[in-house]
Amino acid sequence: MKNQDMRRRIAHAAARILAEDGSLDYGSAKRKAARQLGMPDSGSLPDNQQVEEALRSYLAIYQADEVRAQLTLLRQIAIEYMERLSAFDPHLTGPVLNGTAGKHTDINLQLFTDQQKDVEFLLMGLSPPYQAGEYRAADAPGRVYPRFFIDDPRASVDLVVYPAAELRNMKRQQADGSPRRLRLPQARELV
Repeated sequence: MKNQDMRRRIAHAAARILAEDGSLDYGSAKRKAARQLGMPDSGSLPDNQQVEEALRSYLAIYQADEVRAQLTLLRQIAIEYMERLSAFDPHLTGPVLNGTAGKHTDINLQLFTDQQKDVEFLLMGLSPPYQAGEYRAADAPGRVYPRFFIDDPRASVDLVVYPAAELRNMKRQQADGSPRRLRLPQARELV
């Protein structure tokens, strides 16, 4: 079997796993898909863009109505939190932005502020409980950022807090030209 065909098959199997389970990240889903197909999970794995394209196709074929309704709900919830956190320059990112969100998807928000402790003070005043943690950027070894998980009963919200200056150094677009993140005014246009 050719390498390109193998990658395509793994991408589609990983997309099915992500759509049905939702608890795995792209890397774990690709490795699990390769094992299920009896293929090596090393040099022939598809890239994340291939998996995202396969996931988008899978959702359009098998879960179109469900995904459309869920995506609208998640985007509305994201906008609510972005409005609450507007003092910290919130950006929507991840599956809720790119349209591949399913029933198990968290809302991913990035905050950019030099007043990182103020984020936690604001979260203390919100009604849904939250947990504090850390985010270690894969592309920046040794960098650790504050991370908060809000346990909203409608959908979990995952916040990562970056220093304000970090935004200038981050990539603005995905490999396919779509935006990596949107500010509140652009996020409102998605709903």
